[in-house]
Amino acid sequence: MNHRNASILPLPRIFDDRGNLSFIEAQRHVPFKIARIYWIYDVPGGEKRGGHAFRNGDEFLIALSGSFDVEVDNGNETKRFPLNRSYMGLYIPARNWRTLDNFSTNSLCLVLASTPYDEADYLYEYKEWKQLIASGEESPKAPTALEIPIAPKIKERPTVDDCVLMALPKVKDRAGNLTSVHSDLEIPFAVNRVFYIYDVPGGEDRGAHAHKVCHQFIVSASGAFEVELRDGVNIRKVVLNRPYNGLYVPPGIWAQEQGFSSGTVCLVFASHYYEESDYIRDFSAYQAYLHENC
Repeated sequence: MNHRNASILPLPRIFDDRGNLSFIEAQRHVPFKIARIYWIYDVPGGEKRGGHAFRNGDEFLIALSGSFDVEVDNGNETKRFPLNRSYMGLYIPARNWRTLDNFSTNSLCLVLASTPYDEADYLYEYKEWKQLIASGEESPKAPTALEIPIAPKIKERPTVDDCVLMALPKVKDRAGNLTSVHSDLEIPFAVNRVFYIYDVPGGEDRGAHAHKVCHQFIVSASGAFEVELRDGVNIRKVVLNRPYNGLYVPPGIWAQEQGFSSGTVCLVFASHYYEESDYIRDFSAYQAYLHENC
Protein backbone atom coordinates (compact mmCIF):
# COMPACT_ATOMS: atom_id res chain seq x y z
CA MET A 1 0.00 0.00 0.00
CA ASN A 2 1.29 3.47 -0.89
CA HIS A 3 0.74 5.52 2.28
CA ARG A 4 2.38 8.88 2.87
CA ASN A 5 3.23 9.98 6.41
CA ALA A 6 2.82 13.34 8.13
CA SER A 7 5.95 15.45 8.56
CA ILE A 8 7.07 18.83 9.91
CA LEU A 9 8.30 21.20 7.17
CA PRO A 10 10.26 24.42 7.85
CA LEU A 11 9.19 27.62 6.13
CA PRO A 12 11.16 30.70 5.07
CA ARG A 13 11.44 33.29 7.83
CA ILE A 14 12.34 36.88 6.92
CA PHE A 15 13.33 38.95 9.93
CA ASP A 16 12.21 42.58 10.13
CA ASP A 17 11.97 45.00 13.05
CA ARG A 18 8.46 45.88 11.85
CA GLY A 19 7.33 42.24 12.06
CA ASN A 20 8.62 38.95 10.69
CA LEU A 21 7.31 37.35 7.50
CA SER A 22 6.94 33.75 6.35
CA PHE A 23 5.56 32.51 3.05
CA ILE A 24 4.35 29.34 1.36
CA GLU A 25 4.28 28.77 -2.39
CA ALA A 26 2.18 26.06 -4.01
CA GLN A 27 4.21 23.00 -5.03
CA ARG A 28 7.39 24.56 -3.74
CA HIS A 29 6.95 24.66 0.02
CA VAL A 30 3.89 22.38 0.02
CA PRO A 31 3.57 19.47 -2.45
CA PHE A 32 0.19 20.45 -3.83
CA LYS A 33 -1.82 23.14 -5.55
CA ILE A 34 -3.75 25.29 -3.05
CA ALA A 35 -7.48 24.79 -3.61
CA ARG A 36 -8.85 25.88 -0.24
CA ILE A 37 -7.62 27.88 2.74
CA TYR A 38 -9.23 28.11 6.13
CA TRP A 39 -8.30 29.48 9.51
CA ILE A 40 -9.61 28.74 13.01
CA TYR A 41 -9.74 31.54 15.58
CA ASP A 42 -11.42 32.61 18.86
CA VAL A 43 -10.39 29.24 20.28
CA PRO A 44 -10.90 28.73 24.05
CA GLY A 45 -7.89 27.26 25.85
CA GLY A 46 -7.70 23.47 26.00
CA GLU A 47 -10.18 22.83 23.21
CA LYS A 48 -10.13 19.85 20.84
CA ARG A 49 -11.02 19.85 17.13
CA GLY A 50 -10.83 17.52 14.16
CA GLY A 51 -11.10 13.79 14.69
CA HIS A 52 -11.39 12.87 11.00
CA ALA A 53 -9.45 11.93 7.88
CA PHE A 54 -9.72 12.81 4.20
CA ARG A 55 -10.02 10.30 1.39
CA ASN A 56 -8.20 12.47 -1.15
CA GLY A 57 -7.25 15.80 0.39
CA ASP A 58 -3.80 16.77 1.65
CA GLU A 59 -3.41 19.51 4.27
CA PHE A 60 -0.73 21.80 5.66
CA LEU A 61 -1.26 23.23 9.16
CA ILE A 62 0.48 26.20 10.80
CA ALA A 63 0.08 27.84 14.21
CA LEU A 64 0.07 31.50 13.17
CA SER A 65 -0.12 32.45 16.84
CA GLY A 66 -0.43 30.54 20.07
CA SER A 67 0.03 26.77 20.07
CA PHE A 68 -1.77 23.45 19.70
CA ASP A 69 -0.94 19.79 19.18
CA VAL A 70 -1.84 17.60 16.22
CA GLU A 71 -2.19 13.85 16.79
CA VAL A 72 -1.80 11.88 13.55
CA ASP A 73 -2.65 8.21 13.14
CA ASN A 74 -1.43 6.61 9.90
CA GLY A 75 -2.97 3.22 10.62
CA ASN A 76 0.26 1.73 11.96
CA GLU A 77 1.35 4.24 14.58
CA THR A 78 0.19 7.47 16.22
CA LYS A 79 2.44 10.52 16.49
CA ARG A 80 1.87 13.81 18.29
CA PHE A 81 3.20 17.00 16.68
CA PRO A 82 3.30 20.22 18.75
CA LEU A 83 2.84 23.34 16.61
CA ASN A 84 4.02 26.54 18.31
CA ARG A 85 6.14 28.40 15.74
CA SER A 86 4.79 30.48 12.86
CA TYR A 87 7.63 29.37 10.60
CA MET A 88 7.01 25.62 10.95
CA GLY A 89 4.14 23.66 9.40
CA LEU A 90 2.77 20.13 9.48
CA TYR A 91 2.09 18.36 6.18
CA ILE A 92 -0.66 15.73 6.52
CA PRO A 93 -1.28 13.64 3.39
CA ALA A 94 -4.67 12.10 2.63
CA ARG A 95 -5.76 8.98 4.55
CA ASN A 96 -4.16 10.07 7.86
CA TRP A 97 -6.52 10.41 10.84
CA ARG A 98 -5.83 13.68 12.62
CA THR A 99 -7.02 15.42 15.78
CA LEU A 100 -6.16 18.93 17.00
CA ASP A 101 -6.06 19.51 20.75
CA ASN A 102 -4.33 21.30 23.62
CA PHE A 103 -5.04 24.75 22.13
CA SER A 104 -3.66 27.72 24.01
CA THR A 105 -6.24 30.49 24.46
CA ASN A 106 -6.96 32.42 21.24
CA SER A 107 -4.62 30.31 19.11
CA LEU A 108 -4.76 30.93 15.39
CA CYS A 109 -4.58 27.87 13.11
CA LEU A 110 -4.08 28.23 9.35
CA VAL A 111 -4.80 25.28 7.04
CA LEU A 112 -3.98 24.98 3.33
CA ALA A 113 -5.83 22.19 1.52
CA SER A 114 -5.25 20.50 -1.82
CA THR A 115 -8.94 19.97 -2.58
CA PRO A 116 -12.11 22.10 -2.45
CA TYR A 117 -14.56 21.44 0.36
CA ASP A 118 -16.47 18.23 -0.30
CA GLU A 119 -18.39 16.57 2.49
CA ALA A 120 -17.96 13.20 0.75
CA ASP A 121 -14.18 13.48 1.15
CA TYR A 122 -14.45 13.46 4.96
CA LEU A 123 -14.17 10.26 7.01
CA TYR A 124 -15.72 10.97 10.41
CA GLU A 125 -16.01 7.39 11.64
CA TYR A 126 -12.75 5.90 12.89
CA LYS A 127 -13.94 2.37 12.09
CA GLU A 128 -14.75 3.31 8.50
CA TRP A 129 -11.32 4.91 8.13
CA LYS A 130 -9.58 1.81 9.51
CA GLN A 131 -11.45 -0.35 7.02
CA LEU A 132 -10.29 1.89 4.16
CA ILE A 133 -6.68 1.68 5.35
CA ALA A 134 -6.92 -2.10 5.78
CA SER A 135 -8.36 -2.52 2.27
CA GLY A 136 -4.97 -1.77 0.73
CA GLU A 137 -6.42 0.87 -1.58
CA GLU A 138 -3.63 3.24 -2.55
CA SER A 139 -3.60 6.83 -1.33
CA PRO A 140 -3.73 9.52 -4.01
CA LYS A 141 -0.29 10.40 -5.32
CA ALA A 142 1.13 13.89 -4.90
CA PRO A 143 0.29 16.05 -7.96
CA THR A 144 2.83 16.95 -10.61
CA ALA A 145 4.33 20.42 -10.88
CA LEU A 146 1.99 23.33 -11.44
CA GLU A 147 2.56 25.80 -14.25
CA ILE A 148 1.74 29.37 -13.24
CA PRO A 149 0.31 31.41 -16.14
CA ILE A 150 1.81 34.83 -16.73
CA ALA A 151 -0.87 37.48 -16.25
CA PRO A 152 -1.12 40.14 -18.97
CA LYS A 153 -0.22 43.73 -18.26
CA ILE A 154 -3.07 45.84 -16.97
CA LYS A 155 -4.93 47.42 -19.89
CA GLU A 156 -6.92 50.05 -18.04
CA ARG A 157 -5.76 52.37 -15.30
CA PRO A 158 -6.84 50.79 -11.98
CA THR A 159 -8.53 52.90 -9.34
CA VAL A 160 -8.92 52.51 -5.59
CA ASP A 161 -12.58 51.69 -6.25
CA ASP A 162 -11.42 48.42 -7.84
CA CYS A 163 -10.31 47.31 -4.37
CA VAL A 164 -13.15 45.39 -2.73
CA LEU A 165 -13.77 44.76 0.96
CA MET A 166 -15.46 41.36 1.18
CA ALA A 167 -17.35 39.61 3.98
CA LEU A 168 -16.21 35.98 4.16
CA PRO A 169 -18.06 32.90 5.46
CA LYS A 170 -17.89 32.42 9.23
CA VAL A 171 -18.73 29.06 10.78
CA LYS A 172 -19.35 29.50 14.50
CA ASP A 173 -18.35 26.74 16.89
CA ARG A 174 -17.85 26.51 20.64
CA ALA A 175 -14.37 25.12 20.00
CA GLY A 176 -13.40 28.07 17.79
CA ASN A 177 -14.78 29.87 14.75
CA LEU A 178 -13.71 29.02 11.20
CA THR A 179 -13.49 30.99 7.96
CA SER A 180 -12.87 29.18 4.69
CA VAL A 181 -12.13 30.44 1.17
CA HIS A 182 -11.42 28.79 -2.19
CA SER A 183 -9.14 29.74 -5.04
CA ASP A 184 -11.15 31.29 -7.90
CA LEU A 185 -14.31 31.43 -5.79
CA GLU A 186 -14.39 33.60 -2.67
CA ILE A 187 -10.88 34.65 -3.70
CA PRO A 188 -11.17 36.06 -7.26
CA PHE A 189 -7.97 34.39 -8.49
CA ALA A 190 -5.99 31.17 -8.10
CA VAL A 191 -3.88 31.36 -4.92
CA ASN A 192 -0.28 30.31 -5.56
CA ARG A 193 1.41 32.04 -2.65
CA VAL A 194 0.39 32.66 0.95
CA PHE A 195 2.39 34.91 3.25
CA TYR A 196 1.80 36.33 6.68
CA ILE A 197 3.36 38.95 8.93
CA TYR A 198 3.61 38.24 12.65
CA ASP A 199 5.53 39.35 15.78
CA VAL A 200 4.44 42.88 14.87
CA PRO A 201 5.16 45.70 17.37
CA GLY A 202 2.24 48.08 17.90
CA GLY A 203 2.03 51.09 15.59
CA GLU A 204 4.29 49.75 12.84
CA ASP A 205 3.77 50.22 9.08
CA ARG A 206 4.43 47.72 6.27
CA GLY A 207 4.00 47.50 2.52
CA ALA A 208 4.27 50.75 0.53
CA HIS A 209 4.54 49.20 -2.92
CA ALA A 210 2.53 48.15 -5.95
CA HIS A 211 2.51 45.02 -8.13
CA LYS A 212 2.55 44.88 -11.93
CA VAL A 213 0.68 41.57 -12.35
CA CYS A 214 0.10 40.03 -8.91
CA HIS A 215 -3.37 40.10 -7.35
CA GLN A 216 -3.60 40.09 -3.54
CA PHE A 217 -6.23 39.44 -0.88
CA ILE A 218 -5.48 40.78 2.61
CA VAL A 219 -6.98 39.55 5.90
CA SER A 220 -6.38 40.67 9.47
CA ALA A 221 -6.42 37.17 10.93
CA SER A 222 -5.75 38.65 14.37
CA GLY A 223 -5.57 42.24 15.61
CA ALA A 224 -6.14 45.28 13.40
CA PHE A 225 -4.48 47.62 10.91
CA GLU A 226 -5.35 50.12 8.19
CA VAL A 227 -4.61 49.74 4.48
CA GLU A 228 -3.95 52.96 2.58
CA LEU A 229 -4.65 52.55 -1.15
CA ARG A 230 -3.47 54.90 -3.92
CA ASP A 231 -4.03 54.86 -7.67
CA GLY A 232 -1.91 57.89 -8.57
CA VAL A 233 -4.87 60.23 -8.18
CA ASN A 234 -7.13 59.06 -5.36
CA ILE A 235 -6.45 57.87 -1.82
CA ARG A 236 -8.67 55.43 0.07
CA LYS A 237 -8.24 53.96 3.54
CA VAL A 238 -9.72 50.64 4.68
CA VAL A 239 -9.61 49.30 8.24
CA LEU A 240 -9.18 45.53 8.64
CA ASN A 241 -10.06 44.31 12.14
CA ARG A 242 -12.13 41.15 11.66
CA PRO A 243 -10.78 37.69 10.66
CA TYR A 244 -13.86 37.14 8.48
CA ASN A 245 -13.32 40.21 6.26
CA GLY A 246 -10.81 40.49 3.43
CA LEU A 247 -9.61 43.20 1.04
CA TYR A 248 -9.01 42.41 -2.63
CA VAL A 249 -6.23 44.53 -4.16
CA PRO A 250 -5.71 44.20 -7.95
CA PRO A 251 -2.36 44.83 -9.65
CA GLY A 252 -1.50 48.46 -10.32
CA ILE A 253 -2.63 49.74 -6.90
CA TRP A 254 -0.17 51.22 -4.40
CA ALA A 255 -0.88 49.76 -0.94
CA GLN A 256 0.54 50.36 2.51
CA GLU A 257 -0.47 48.60 5.74
CA GLN A 258 -0.18 50.91 8.73
CA GLY A 259 -1.09 51.38 12.38
CA PHE A 260 -0.77 47.72 13.38
CA SER A 261 -2.06 46.79 16.81
CA SER A 262 0.40 44.74 18.89
CA GLY A 263 0.43 41.05 18.03
CA THR A 264 -1.45 41.46 14.76
CA VAL A 265 -1.25 38.67 12.18
CA CYS A 266 -1.61 39.99 8.62
CA LEU A 267 -2.51 37.16 6.22
CA VAL A 268 -2.15 37.67 2.46
CA PHE A 269 -3.11 35.44 -0.48
CA ALA A 270 -1.33 36.16 -3.77
CA SER A 271 -1.87 35.03 -7.34
CA HIS A 272 1.83 34.67 -8.20
CA TYR A 273 5.07 33.35 -6.83
CA TYR A 274 7.45 35.94 -5.41
CA GLU A 275 9.27 37.84 -8.13
CA GLU A 276 11.15 41.01 -7.18
CA SER A 277 10.69 42.31 -10.73
CA ASP A 278 6.91 42.45 -10.11
CA TYR A 279 7.33 44.97 -7.28
CA ILE A 280 7.34 48.75 -7.66
CA ARG A 281 8.76 50.13 -4.42
CA ASP A 282 9.26 53.80 -5.32
CA PHE A 283 6.15 55.98 -5.66
CA SER A 284 7.63 58.13 -8.43
CA ALA A 285 8.48 54.96 -10.38
CA TYR A 286 4.89 53.78 -9.75
CA GLN A 287 3.45 56.96 -11.25
CA ALA A 288 5.73 56.61 -14.27
CA TYR A 289 4.67 52.97 -14.68
CA LEU A 290 0.98 53.97 -14.74
CA HIS A 291 1.69 56.68 -17.30
CA GLU A 292 3.54 54.25 -19.57
CA ASN A 293 1.26 51.20 -19.24
CA CYS A 294 -2.29 52.43 -18.61
